[in-house]
Amino acid sequence: METLEIKEKKEAATKDIQNISGSQAVLEALIAEGVDTIFGYPGGAIMPIYDALYDYHDKLKHILVRHEQGGIHAGQGYARSSGKVGVVFATSGPGATNLVTGLADAMIDSTPLVCITGQVFAHLLGTDAFQEVDVINITTPVTKWNYQITDATEIPSVLAKAFYIAGTGRPGPVLIDITKNAQLQKFDYEGYVPCTHIRSYRPKPIIRKEYIEKAAQLINDAKKPFVIFGQGVILGKAEEEFKAFIEKGGLPSACTVLGLSALPTDHPLHVGMLGMHGNYGPNVLTNECDVLIAVGMRFDDRVTGRLDKYAKQAKVVHLDIDPAEIDKNVKTTVPVWGDCKETLPMLTHLVLQKKHTDWLNKFNEYRQEEIDVVITDELNPKTDILTMGEVIKNLNELTNGDAIIVTDVGQHQMVACRYAKFNQTKSNITSGGAGTMGFSMPAAIGAKFGAPERTVVAIIGDGGVQMTLQELGTIMQTGIDVKILILNNEFLGMVRQWQQLFHDKRYSFVDIESPDYVKLANAYRIEAQKISERKDLKAALKTMLDHKGSYLLEVMVGKENNVFPMVPQGCSVAEIRLK
Repeated sequence: METLEIKEKKEAATKDIQNISGSQAVLEALIAEGVDTIFGYPGGAIMPIYDALYDYHDKLKHILVRHEQGGIHAGQGYARSSGKVGVVFATSGPGATNLVTGLADAMIDSTPLVCITGQVFAHLLGTDAFQEVDVINITTPVTKWNYQITDATEIPSVLAKAFYIAGTGRPGPVLIDITKNAQLQKFDYEGYVPCTHIRSYRPKPIIRKEYIEKAAQLINDAKKPFVIFGQGVILGKAEEEFKAFIEKGGLPSACTVLGLSALPTDHPLHVGMLGMHGNYGPNVLTNECDVLIAVGMRFDDRVTGRLDKYAKQAKVVHLDIDPAEIDKNVKTTVPVWGDCKETLPMLTHLVLQKKHTDWLNKFNEYRQEEIDVVITDELNPKTDILTMGEVIKNLNELTNGDAIIVTDVGQHQMVACRYAKFNQTKSNITSGGAGTMGFSMPAAIGAKFGAPERTVVAIIGDGGVQMTLQELGTIMQTGIDVKILILNNEFLGMVRQWQQLFHDKRYSFVDIESPDYVKLANAYRIEAQKISERKDLKAALKTMLDHKGSYLLEVMVGKENNVFPMVPQGCSVAEIRLK
């Protein structure tokens, strides 16, 4: 027979237990994780979650996109500008498969996402039911983790694990597929417990102090040290730690495309951008430095060029949170495993205060050569034809380098990365590893929701904009304030440049016609204008930036202008061409 005390304890314990549906449990998990914005598109298999969302509209903001690919790119933009995990909803079948491009993009660029897809009833799995697709097997290669839920009781713990995996260590996308019966199923919900540990998952490798010491000794002995840094600095929230490190050691530092904005553009030790269309000095001098210090970057082929000719003279120190990146492409002399927010201060403590003035001046000499041969003509052209570079230069002057720049993929992307000024972190959002055309407009929408207080400018080519321009409808419906700058050269410019330089000007299917973007924007109730003359440029950019609400500006630029410098494919970084 139960005592009165035991009975009272049981009653108190059951007061916190609610009988709710799996769909409600999904939304409770999102709220508990601090989610405020969801990007999604409803459909039959995810309808129970959307039905539950009807009662949560005061707690969760849902942005109705026009295509699931737009939804996941918006989630990426949100994650990149806010530093939080982006959340995306999609239905089964084509809804889920439309996420695959964004998942691949997020995976290679280490963007934290939790994507929740609806699925057919569990008893229909494997029967080729309407809108049934094996989303787990399809997305396994492009997710950090994925899982299918067929029982509602799993929802709280699985979603807790999903957020933990997506946002810790090297971030990445996670997909959770929930069958319709699990969404509808009622169960006793005992509350949400965030995940803080998974036995088989170690987000941060153990830091080995002996390697920190060896790395510091190499740096202290170096005559020509050179730091290359990537997005890992931003993802690790280690911008200040990184700056303290390079300033103490007097270390010239260059960034990858995704590393842009981790260090202010005008910092005296920031010597430019690496890569195929990077700056002249950093590329050439990679093959002259004696110690190469890589921080939060993965030695992508666009940075290294030919690996058999890459920095063979240098001893390599590689700081990375992902042990799989160590020795993957470039042999490391000293590996420094760990979160750079923790490893950089340890290294800084041991690094000697130095200035490498003569070595830094060598970067400046190459910079001057690049200015004389390339940059002056790009930013201050002598012809009547507008260049992409001068558009970016004028944009810099008006934004003071404080805007979030969201680029698509192509020539405009490389020009923007080369010439845009960044004073704040999380200001450069682009598709780096995957090179996904159509990324910019939806990502800019997400970036604005992630950082509503900041100016967001989507810089897009006339090719990429036509891949996701339906998201103008999302801008119209939400009233979000995004500035859209189309640089129109009437070509698929980057492919055309390669065809010109390496295929004897055989322009095969790169001529692309565009609609009347001004009329199109107006149809979506967005103000717009088009310009083609230099005298109108600055005023048009100012009008765009000053306008209250979204604005589209189309600028006609030179049709056959090329982006230089350029490291031709199959060449070493030292073989970079200025023209």
